Amino acid sequence: MIARVQSYALSGLDGVAVTVEADVSKGMPSYEIVGLPDAAVKESKERVRSAVKNSALEFPTHKITVNLAPAYVKKEGTAFDLPVAVCLLLACGALQAETDGLVFLGELALNGELRAVTGVLPALISARDKGFCKFVVPYDNREEASYIHGVEVYAAKTLKEVVNHLSGLAPLTPVAAKTYETGAGDGPRSNDLSLVKGQPVAKRAIEVAVAGGHNVLLVGPPGSGKTMLARTIPTILPNLSFDEALEITKIHSVAGTLGEKGIVSERPFRSPHHTASTVALCGGGNKSIRPGEMSLAHGGVLFLDELPEYKRSTLEAMRQPLEDGVITISRASGTAVYPASFTLCASMNPCPCGNYGSQKRACTCTPNDVRRYRARVSGPLLDRIDIQVEVDGVEYDELVSDEISETSAAVKARADRARSIQRARFEGSKVKTNAEMTEKETREYCKLSPECEEVLRQAFETLRLSARARSRILKVARTIADLALSEEITSEHLYETISYRAYGAED
Repeated sequence: MIARVQSYALSGLDGVAVTVEADVSKGMPSYEIVGLPDAAVKESKERVRSAVKNSALEFPTHKITVNLAPAYVKKEGTAFDLPVAVCLLLACGALQAETDGLVFLGELALNGELRAVTGVLPALISARDKGFCKFVVPYDNREEASYIHGVEVYAAKTLKEVVNHLSGLAPLTPVAAKTYETGAGDGPRSNDLSLVKGQPVAKRAIEVAVAGGHNVLLVGPPGSGKTMLARTIPTILPNLSFDEALEITKIHSVAGTLGEKGIVSERPFRSPHHTASTVALCGGGNKSIRPGEMSLAHGGVLFLDELPEYKRSTLEAMRQPLEDGVITISRASGTAVYPASFTLCASMNPCPCGNYGSQKRACTCTPNDVRRYRARVSGPLLDRIDIQVEVDGVEYDELVSDEISETSAAVKARADRARSIQRARFEGSKVKTNAEMTEKETREYCKLSPECEEVLRQAFETLRLSARARSRILKVARTIADLALSEEITSEHLYETISYRAYGAED
């Protein structure tokens, strides 16, 4: 007898419908799974066998053939355990039920319990978009599934519960749909901007970066507060909208880094160590193509501390995602496209000893040492960093001062106001922030007066800027104008922007 049930596989963040077919026929007892399964899917044979038997259900003792169609799509992971088990029970007659329109996902333990699987959220969203509206998932995946509206999701703890639900003996109650609340991730922050002493220029640069989604580089001696400044960025980032939260959650669901809440309610802040490999940063893997740090930082911040210490090849791999906002990972096992639209925040010392240019400490490096150290970060990568700020040490009196500087809440309010101006400006397009503007939008919204054009021309020639650098200066100037509630970009806005591109110019 042949039975069929529906499941779903993932290719990147896109779902692929998979039909699980089981044929139980007369012949020598055997059990084969075909349809391009990986090792985890092949191993499901023993998990399914034990789970069925330990659930007091009949396991067929005939010739068993399981097919996962379409056969040209590689099947990965353990999410096919549940659909295979249900399909076998239907094929051997141990279960009489109607499963049309139901999609099954879940890993089986040997005792019949259902364990959580990765990628449930993107799989369910893709299936819903293809017309499926009823799903059976593990109980531990119920939280992320509850944010998908317009569907019925049944969360089961064991295979026996699934069988009883399908047979009508003990129907499961659909998971209650949840409503996402904007700002749900807001709470007390230990890295408030008011705790950073001094550094008014760096604080202003971070405000501008967040307001327009611009990349920022902090350059300064050890102990000047670069890392502390970077870690305050999450406190002034705008709240996530529901659509943004869903998109970010899909990535973290596939990566298996989703928390108990079932949805990402705060913008990501990823800070990989400088020993991270290119695969760790970009994504990939030997068996399956997983999102890397750049994709996990989508919608948030990727913080690279001690930038020159990263491998040159790893840093160069960031150039294309910084321009396009997506990363395409191609491996022998397939190709996956993941979103990678993030704000890059990096920090570095100006030289090997860290004191070059400092007003408080003497540099012990030779000019060649300084040049070699700075050359670890290529010009094309620096060109893609809109704001480059030099940070010096803080005076002792500033450190012990009781004066309270501006809080993150006050800075966030200004940044949110600038973002709202940008949302209104780009309404109806894919552009969300000034940093994402294409050449067309830049020409339309960053027009300069003759006076401003002359200012930019002089900077272009003096600093020997590239065409990309000119475009990024215009975008940052547009953000500064938005913060000032100005319709036009003025020379004052341009001068401030140009000061953020001075690093790397000839001394």
